[in-house]
Amino acid sequence: MNNMSFWNKAMEYVYVLVGSAIVAIAFNVFLLPNQIASGGVSGISTIMYAKFGLEPAFVQWSLNIPLFIAGFILLGTQFGVKTLAGTIFFPFVVFLTNDWDPWTSDALLGAIFGGMGVGLGLGIVFKGKASTGGTDLAAQILHKYTHISLGKCVAAIDGLIVLAACLVFDIEKGLYALIGLYATGKTIDLIQMGFDHTKMTLIITNKEEEIRKAIFEHIDRGVTELSGKGGYTDSDKPVLLCVVNNSQFTKLKQLVKSIDPHAFVVVTDASEVLGKGFNNA
Repeated sequence: MNNMSFWNKAMEYVYVLVGSAIVAIAFNVFLLPNQIASGGVSGISTIMYAKFGLEPAFVQWSLNIPLFIAGFILLGTQFGVKTLAGTIFFPFVVFLTNDWDPWTSDALLGAIFGGMGVGLGLGIVFKGKASTGGTDLAAQILHKYTHISLGKCVAAIDGLIVLAACLVFDIEKGLYALIGLYATGKTIDLIQMGFDHTKMTLIITNKEEEIRKAIFEHIDRGVTELSGKGGYTDSDKPVLLCVVNNSQFTKLKQLVKSIDPHAFVVVTDASEVLGKGFNNA
């Protein structure tokens, strides 16, 4: 058990280092050469490089380390060594790869693929239960002392950086930065939740027993029966809850319709499902 715990902890550090390296490479080959300041400390370093010629890695270190210390003092010790590793290692890889040739000179491609690269790296870092520090820590400090929601704090800080990009470069570059931010967010969601999206269905029917057995036998998925009551009829209406993969969803619809054409079915996306038969990570 101790052996397993050691390897799990070691893998978390691997995630942090690999993810930080991916973010750094995406920054150097996509974002920096195309002047895409899509938020965060990397966005600030892009602006500082263009305006004053300052080495991005040094700007990132000069901001990341004080922010980490401030977070440690003001927010407590929850960040730990892994976040410190990401805070230091990310600018280190930026420094090591600062002479790499850009992979594209098209600003739109730079924004899209740079945003995706940053999202991929951050998603991996988050799997290691850490972060690369930077403006995320500033947002958490702002959230603690202003009680503004964390999401709004992050958006406000990133928004100011994008606004600064508009002023330093031009509005078009600011719009590209927003595209990069969007690509980053979507890619992080994809890494965190996986590629295999699922559907959650709520089935209201008078033939709940037949449908439940058919789902067990033909789809091999579990079913949960919830207690419900018809608002119009005031009669008891059992509700069947079933979660299926996208590939099983069509079969479930056809199955329910063949047993009870009048069944009322509500379908919604389930962004993450944990448990037997699904992702347990």
